[in-house]
Amino acid sequence: MKITDLRIMRGPNFWSVEHPKIIVLKLDLEELADILTHEVPGFATRLKRLLPEMYAHRAAAGVEGGFFRSVEEGTTFAHVVQHIALELQTQAGMESGYGRCYMAHEQGTHFVIFSYQEERAGEYAAHAALRITEALINGEKYKLDEDIDRLHQIREDEYFGPSTYSIVSEAQSRNIPYIRLNRHSLIQLGYGVNQKRIQATMTCGTACFAVEIAGDKNATKELLDEAGIPVPNGTTVYDQEELKRAVDRLGYPLVLKPLDGNHGKGATINITNWKDALKGLAAAQKYSEAVLVERYIQGFDFRLLVINKKFVAAAKRTPAMVTGDGVSTIKQLVDLENKDPRRGVGHEKALTRIKIDQHTKNILKAKDLTTQSVLPEGEVLYLKSTANISTGGTATDVTDLVDPYNILMAERIAGLVGLDICGIDVMTTDIAIPLNEAGGAVLEVNAAPGFRMHISPTYGLPRNVAEPVIDMLFPHGKPARIPIVAVTGTNGKTTTTRLIAHMVKSKGYQVGYTTTEGIYIQDKLLEKGDTTGAYSAQFVLKDPTVNFAVLECARGGLLRSGLGFDQCDIGIVTNVSSDHLGLRDIHTLEDLANVKSVIPKSVSKDGYAILNADDDLVYAMAEELKCKVAFFSMDENNPRILKHIAKGGLAAVFENGYISIFKNSYKIRIDRVADVPLTFGGKAKFNIENILAAALAGYVSHFDIEDIKRALRTFIPSPDKTPGRMNLFQFPNFEVLVDYAHNVGGLKAIGGFMEDMDVSRKVGIIAGVGDRRTEDFYEIGRVAGEVFDEIIIRLDNDLRGKTPEEITLPMMQGIEDVAPHKQVKVIPEEMRAIAYALENAEPDSFVAIFTEDVHESVKMVESFKVIQHRSSMLVE
Repeated sequence: MKITDLRIMRGPNFWSVEHPKIIVLKLDLEELADILTHEVPGFATRLKRLLPEMYAHRAAAGVEGGFFRSVEEGTTFAHVVQHIALELQTQAGMESGYGRCYMAHEQGTHFVIFSYQEERAGEYAAHAALRITEALINGEKYKLDEDIDRLHQIREDEYFGPSTYSIVSEAQSRNIPYIRLNRHSLIQLGYGVNQKRIQATMTCGTACFAVEIAGDKNATKELLDEAGIPVPNGTTVYDQEELKRAVDRLGYPLVLKPLDGNHGKGATINITNWKDALKGLAAAQKYSEAVLVERYIQGFDFRLLVINKKFVAAAKRTPAMVTGDGVSTIKQLVDLENKDPRRGVGHEKALTRIKIDQHTKNILKAKDLTTQSVLPEGEVLYLKSTANISTGGTATDVTDLVDPYNILMAERIAGLVGLDICGIDVMTTDIAIPLNEAGGAVLEVNAAPGFRMHISPTYGLPRNVAEPVIDMLFPHGKPARIPIVAVTGTNGKTTTTRLIAHMVKSKGYQVGYTTTEGIYIQDKLLEKGDTTGAYSAQFVLKDPTVNFAVLECARGGLLRSGLGFDQCDIGIVTNVSSDHLGLRDIHTLEDLANVKSVIPKSVSKDGYAILNADDDLVYAMAEELKCKVAFFSMDENNPRILKHIAKGGLAAVFENGYISIFKNSYKIRIDRVADVPLTFGGKAKFNIENILAAALAGYVSHFDIEDIKRALRTFIPSPDKTPGRMNLFQFPNFEVLVDYAHNVGGLKAIGGFMEDMDVSRKVGIIAGVGDRRTEDFYEIGRVAGEVFDEIIIRLDNDLRGKTPEEITLPMMQGIEDVAPHKQVKVIPEEMRAIAYALENAEPDSFVAIFTEDVHESVKMVESFKVIQHRSSMLVE
């Protein structure tokens, strides 16, 4: 077996719109193609022994015997790889429950699809699942723990911590989208101008000066002390001499901790002698030269949480501990504690496994104990000096017990320091008694407090502390999204995208849009190239100045990584025709239509899918949609349109020379087609379709009819406005068209445009894109033979693995079959081909250049026009 292709989907995609985070494997089974699992002796037994948990995979669906029954009865090894990949992630604390498997186009090859939580873990699980399956087939031993440990490590390195996860989950529950901006939990919530950002539990509203104050424990203590809040007596020391003076003044017991530390790192508590004080100084100075020495306050460790100036939760924290039974060693007690199913690696579960690290060994040594010591029955041994959950501590929710004095104190502290999310560490005997009466004190203020102790306490009621965070960032009525129009189709999508962006801009929006030429923010080209994939979409959605997005979405991006957004407000499909077939496992027009259908399937339920009713495959997409649907057609009497509007539907049609909207039984005329520059006087029929789609997009966006009409009339096609889309140049004796059309559909559209032209000769410069099929080259040649009187065949710079002959010969054969006597010339270099056509253009002829490099082709035509103009002036 071998993986021939691996793709990571990060958004709605061809394989699943509902499951945006999936791995798509193309697996060649090779010699195992015709062998099923039950035909390999002992395979099922070995699989059960190695991964007994996989029984549950199909048992939950009511299948008796679970997944193992499928293995025993006989299934493909691709199916086994799928389920092992899911199980590996689950065992590493990443729930991944979606998967499927089916035959690919090539014999013996399967698609294996499974969900992931963290993409690097999903990719690792794919390769590990293959190794495990092969080992089981061959009867070899396999060290499963190494894979699980590696996946745990990836999860800890890259997955959201519990605090971030809780905030993102709360946002998603309110239909607020998120984008991960880096590997360190910097998260964007919302899109464009409405975005907010968080990193762990700090937000874009967290004041930097407040973070600095909270990070300086001495400054915090002084600030609180002056406000009448109980704090422990203490001082800052830098060496042993200063520590000695502090001990003499404060007395024992003491606490030593780094001045600017966090999460309990380097802290030592309940110091009762000089020897331990020196150790505490050394431990603290690993993190900070300045060390805070404070009087140790007797009592319990409590965390109070304030969000947006309001107290929201409190937890009692207990350090990692074991209780003796008079029989077991300390190590055995720790191992028993770690068997608690609530404990996992790092932040994987509600509790963290207890590690016997050097800090723990120092505590044991101070008590004349080792890990092999046996504790008397009932004796409690604390294994850490701090109560952090991340070091194995436990938490008990005490929110409902906090005295009103302590609540007010917590809210005052957050305000004094200036934190929007504030964690306050308190030491006291009873949080239900006012702190000043109980003799307790405030120990620290945290600028990025962890939420795990509140959302998943060991004991007591979980608190949704992420809810007030989202309430703060997105108050009721404040939008998180911006309008998104997504455009796809085989032809016309770039022109439609640009026209809609122009319309939206004319309404006063700050538009970001993507096309095959580049990414535009407020009409400024920021990135050049074919930018129709997920990265480009997110580029626009991450921009803080954009309040409306118009995104061209091509098949390549959808197949490579999925959409760059979870849903759109308007999804447009212009048409589906033969192009790119045979690439990326898309072999039929139906396959291609399924790729394009991702866009309308991703429209929000209150949004609109705008579909071409004249295209059978596009029209059929409406059957699966849950959103509203509007159609457009070049025929007002199209039965599909009449049926749709009879049911109260919305449509745009070309009727009696007008662009019109049909709404119920009413007809709303927008403008005469001949007055819309993009139609070239009504001759560019394919652009009328694009205008119909754009007009519908404007209408369902609640733009006034006059505003739509004005936008249509002011969108002037030109090399600057619509590069490579119907760029016409008038020479004194002939006309030249530069267009990016590179498929049969585009060629036919240009042919239709030229039908009514009164010209003496039609010259076409054509090419075939190297990654197309032989039949596609042939068809381009055949259509060119029908459309043009003279044909020049050029070649792209990148032949994409083909030889020149593999491209030109089928094209010439296509021309020969329909027009055996037509003049055909092969000039491989594009600029030379253009120069030849322009230099030899006959009077009243029309030269159509189907270009690869729009910019250079336009520049060539314009420079030739200047030269010709100068020559004519010299003659005069």
